[in-house]
Amino acid sequence: MSLNLKTYTEHFTNPLYLESGRILEPYDITYETYGKLNDTKSNVVVVCHALTGSHHCAGIYEGDKKTGWWDSLIGPGKAVDTDKYFVICTNVIGSCFGSTGPMSPQYPHHNPYRYKFPVVTIKDMIKAQRILFDKLGIHNVHAIIGGSMGGMQALQFAITYPNFASKIISLATTHATQPWAIAFNKVSQEAILKDPDFKQGYYEKEDIAKNGLSGMAVGRMAGHISFLSHESMQDKFGREYRNTDGLYELFGKFQVELYLEYNGYNFTKWFDPLSYLYITKAINIYDLSRGFDSLNEALEKVKAELHLISFKNDLLFRNYEMKEISDTLTKIGHKNHHYLDIDSDYGHDAFLVEIEKFKEYIKDVLND
Repeated sequence: MSLNLKTYTEHFTNPLYLESGRILEPYDITYETYGKLNDTKSNVVVVCHALTGSHHCAGIYEGDKKTGWWDSLIGPGKAVDTDKYFVICTNVIGSCFGSTGPMSPQYPHHNPYRYKFPVVTIKDMIKAQRILFDKLGIHNVHAIIGGSMGGMQALQFAITYPNFASKIISLATTHATQPWAIAFNKVSQEAILKDPDFKQGYYEKEDIAKNGLSGMAVGRMAGHISFLSHESMQDKFGREYRNTDGLYELFGKFQVELYLEYNGYNFTKWFDPLSYLYITKAINIYDLSRGFDSLNEALEKVKAELHLISFKNDLLFRNYEMKEISDTLTKIGHKNHHYLDIDSDYGHDAFLVEIEKFKEYIKDVLND
């Protein structure tokens, strides 16, 4: 009964050929493993993270207070049981938690890439992961699981590497990012770009870590509105007003305002603004049908057992976007898929918060 959490960074000197035609070399991938790999390497479960997530999806670091972002789902005796499965979660290319991103040093110099970093796509992210897995001698996996941008990666695996995973579980995502989500990302991007402390991308990392970035905080507040729903905001905050503020003070605050401020400004001290710009770009241009004549043609590549989970009141990626994938699979005769729409008023973040509503389903899928 041990999580057996281990963190690694793998260095690659061979070029990574990107979807854009650009090349990334050399590059690093930071990843975390949990549980134990069995002799036949048949118990691997890959976990893919969302926009602001990282490779740290479970457990807790020594001296830290915060557990990994999916700790309720992954661990000994949990739905993704680390006594049974060997779990791998990698930090995506372009992020800021160890894998190569825009603030990484550009070889052979020590200066950060900044805007010289190439635009990466969801397909590039999973290609880099696949190269890592090959280096680890893992050529097939039992399952891939991810939510939001992690769900995009899971679906992309199903199409780009159809024989790689036996089962794929994709939560709270879409087959192509729609205007509503792109619009929220635009607010975040503009807020970052127009902040004088961003210095047109030539900021010092230490300054951001110490002082944050107010423009990015404002953008993140907009993001948080899209992660929740009308109902969850009502349940969470109602019309509660901070009791130390007078109702007629111009800058007196409702609890919902305090929540947005706290999450917005806190976020900017630990997430890099250039990484945010690059990853939101990857999300915006994500489209499973790119390179195919239609979504039908793209989904014809799917060979894995595919499980699609949506949440009824997800405002960012609507449940009917997931249903469209399921309906298309049915239409083209793919029989090995299942669509589950979870009754939830929480909003998009339900895939991180309301684990109780789908953990048994995931456990059943993994355990056949």
